[in-house]
Amino acid sequence: MEKASRRRIAGLLGVLGAVLALMLAGAGPAAAHATLESTDPHQNAVVAAAPQAVTLTFSESVSLSDDSVRVLDPAGKAVDTGNPGHADGKANTARVGLNSGLANGTYTVAWRAVSEDSHPIGGAFTFSIGAPSDTSVSATALQGAKADGLVAALYGTGRTVAYAAFALLAGVAAFILICWPDGAARRRMQRLLMTGWTALLTSTVAVLMLRGPYERGSGIGKAFDLSLVRATLDERIGTALAARLLLLAAGGVFLSLLVGQLGQPARPAAARTGGDADSGTGTAEAAEEAELRELEQRAAERPQREARLGLGVAGLVLSIALAATWVGADHASVGIQVWLSLPLGMLHLIAMALWLGGLAALLAGLREGVGAQVVDRFSKIAFGSVAVLVATGVYQSWRGLGSWGALTGTEYGRLLLVKTGCVVVMLGVAWVSRSWLARLRSAPAEAAEVERAEAPEPVGVAAHSEDPVRRAQLARQQAARESAGRERGLTPTRAVLRRSVLVEALVAVAVLVVTTMLTNSPPGRVASEVKAGAAAPAAGSSAADAPAPQTEPGRTLELRLPYDTKGRTPNAKGTATVTLNPARTGSNEVHLALDGADGQPVDVPEVQLAFTLPDRDLGPLPVALTPEGTGRWNGTAQLPLAGNWVVSVQIRSSDIDQTTPTQQLKIG
Repeated sequence: MEKASRRRIAGLLGVLGAVLALMLAGAGPAAAHATLESTDPHQNAVVAAAPQAVTLTFSESVSLSDDSVRVLDPAGKAVDTGNPGHADGKANTARVGLNSGLANGTYTVAWRAVSEDSHPIGGAFTFSIGAPSDTSVSATALQGAKADGLVAALYGTGRTVAYAAFALLAGVAAFILICWPDGAARRRMQRLLMTGWTALLTSTVAVLMLRGPYERGSGIGKAFDLSLVRATLDERIGTALAARLLLLAAGGVFLSLLVGQLGQPARPAAARTGGDADSGTGTAEAAEEAELRELEQRAAERPQREARLGLGVAGLVLSIALAATWVGADHASVGIQVWLSLPLGMLHLIAMALWLGGLAALLAGLREGVGAQVVDRFSKIAFGSVAVLVATGVYQSWRGLGSWGALTGTEYGRLLLVKTGCVVVMLGVAWVSRSWLARLRSAPAEAAEVERAEAPEPVGVAAHSEDPVRRAQLARQQAARESAGRERGLTPTRAVLRRSVLVEALVAVAVLVVTTMLTNSPPGRVASEVKAGAAAPAAGSSAADAPAPQTEPGRTLELRLPYDTKGRTPNAKGTATVTLNPARTGSNEVHLALDGADGQPVDVPEVQLAFTLPDRDLGPLPVALTPEGTGRWNGTAQLPLAGNWVVSVQIRSSDIDQTTPTQQLKIG
């Protein structure tokens, strides 16, 4: 029996190692979140003759779908041939053919793709044939550039549940193996294990089915489209999700072994009796008898120790492999220092699971009456997990942010601050829990583990009685025994400690939600490097929160955007004035003026102007500026849709000083 268990564990380890090797081999270096580097035709270009195709070049490899690139004429009609592909086999490009005989006018290109870190990206730009013209692209034509609200909410929820389920599954299993082996026989702990396994399986299937509609911006009905599921499986994230499902099958075997091996009572050592000892030899015989009993007890416990060791190694490999299904298809798998970020990312997830999942196990254990020794063991594990989380979290923050300004100037940085605040609150509550643990240890009556009460078996006829009244009476008695057993372990100190741990676990839920939002946000390092027209306002820019000025078609609109690059040069602080004429959909003449703090025109090494329509995921649409004097530029902006636009002016006053003031304007 023991040899068969060892063979099963060894086979499980081999399978897990092979899957882990495949997951790690699939992750290669790249730049996190692809950005559009160039287009052909160029943005806002005016070409003499209609091109045969539109080509986009990105900073990294992208995955395409049947409608990744769409070209719309001034009337909003699609003029592309569909089914875009990679130009000349280059994975970082997208090309779609155009119909022949295109008329003169302004055309809008809307694109959407999936970057190598599995995040969908999108945008739009315009070009003109012959001469610019007004365009009336309908809102529904660009609706696919934005994920459906219900699909996005369900997709985000599924990812959050997956994180929580992994923490519960791995954390509870580790708690049983390291802190409380007897817990494997408790139904409450078994229910936690099955809840984690089932929730992780369900959420993984849900994310796999929702990924296609999420990428393409379609409705919830497309979740059951098998063609989209097949397309998802061809992507890196689809491979990771499929591997996770296979690992969960192995996880089911692991759980059955865990409960089957540790859930059985240990074989007691055989009782030894002896006759009356002579007074001269009684002491020596008693010592020899005690030593022999100790050896027998160790021999009786040896199978469980070996089972714990084998299951511990298998559980560690399984946890690493499951963690790889996240980090192998997310921010850690692309960008700088991939060789280091991948193992540290997995270590971060496992430490999170040990801490947060262990909290759930500790809550259940306190209701079961675990002793102070068990709580003390978990306290040490939690301390080590927190230390690992801090070390790996600091590295991930540096890698994702890239600068101090990104901490407050990007969505990624702000979410990171929120997550840090939640973790600090958790540490504060954990400190309170440790103080109550000290009180528990100081009270011997409460520190000891509460023995499990064995319910007497119903006897004879009563147990098999067909009398409904008798069966109801037996059911009430059983419920009363179970209720009394639950309350046995809740002494006053244990009850307060349990409430403190419960608060810690609730804050942990908030940490998991913010973590999911972080993985869906572009890293601050990438957001800071995107040129001209990041839609997010720069840190400290009050103009971004100002109400959108109302405009009327055919009227000139003037926007004043104060800026401060924090530099020491005279041009570092002043006002950027953007003038739009006629301030309506279609072609607009744009004038940009930069004036210093003294009101005089100032020149800068670099200035870029762009327009973005966040509600439709349209843009940024950069404006080609032509100098017309010191601190003065002009150009033409194509605004194809009505709505609340965001104008952004990227100003660089020196080699290192730069800012991007933004302001909203309403068109139409």
